[in-house]
Amino acid sequence: MNASTASFTPPRDRRGRSLHDLRISVTDRCNFRCTYCMPKEVFNSDYVFLERSRLLTFEEIERLVRVFVDLGVVKLRLTGGEPLLRRHLDNLVERLAQIPEIEDICLTTNGSLLTGETAARLAEAGLDRITISLDGLDNEVFQRLSDVQRPVDEVLEAIDHASAAGLGPVKINMVVKRGANEDQILPMAEHFRGTGHILRFIEYMDVGNANDWKLDAVVPAEEVLQIIDGQWPIEPAEPNYPGEVARRWRYRDGQGEIGVIASVTRPFCGGCHRARLSADGMLYTCLFASDGHDLKSLLRSGADDPALKRDLIRLWTDRGDQYSELRTEATSKIKKVEMSYIGG
Repeated sequence: MNASTASFTPPRDRRGRSLHDLRISVTDRCNFRCTYCMPKEVFNSDYVFLERSRLLTFEEIERLVRVFVDLGVVKLRLTGGEPLLRRHLDNLVERLAQIPEIEDICLTTNGSLLTGETAARLAEAGLDRITISLDGLDNEVFQRLSDVQRPVDEVLEAIDHASAAGLGPVKINMVVKRGANEDQILPMAEHFRGTGHILRFIEYMDVGNANDWKLDAVVPAEEVLQIIDGQWPIEPAEPNYPGEVARRWRYRDGQGEIGVIASVTRPFCGGCHRARLSADGMLYTCLFASDGHDLKSLLRSGADDPALKRDLIRLWTDRGDQYSELRTEATSKIKKVEMSYIGG
């Protein structure tokens, strides 16, 4: 480490938040059409996805990550769309795992493409953990929400593959939507109790505009906790690190833990240390942002690393995002970037 690097103070935004986590979308495509993310009415055969030439290359992603590391990033999450649709993803993981400052690389997937061979290859490349989305154990509920005719057993097998490859503890994300799958809360909790996996319940959020979000479709996290506590008593657990998104709860009988992500009813904007990079190189400083910042043009116009670093510092120090703290029915109508474009 040279003297200038050692004396560098990582930037903070206008609310005093530093930058620790970078979420990287590697594709805007997905093989599911989940109703809260990529409803088929919008993302149909006429929808125009990004051409391959518009995607950041693995070399470009690695270069940007190395610049982000200089600003304090230590955790990476690879997302999509469905990230396993991006060919040779293990090559990207291997590149990122060689950056010494990176402490954790995670992948979020719907699990449908995660074979045992794929999981093992990702683990060997340096992936640390996998998070798998699953919104219910009942096939009818699962297929209705994902809007694909695939069996839920496919996702359950993917969880086993991830665990066998050492990519754990595996986290399972369940988006809970009123009138759609709240009857799956207890079956999901029962299934994953005692497995070592961590089930996390996520409040239905107004990311983007395609999902026609309504506040009355939100099942508050407190209601979820009451349902589970009524069956298996739970108690709060300390966060693993400052700014952790999920609030942790553990079963009093020692059968593991669950988490709740309550962006709607208990916003955590004040502790948000995340930035998001889209597959085509746009930087978003909030999940609910309307506009991004074009980093790909800087990369491809010949900007050097110091110039990239200066631009990122400017963008982060200008950041004042607090959408969830200001959310109303009216703000949900503001044009926002879609979840499938920047990941969750």
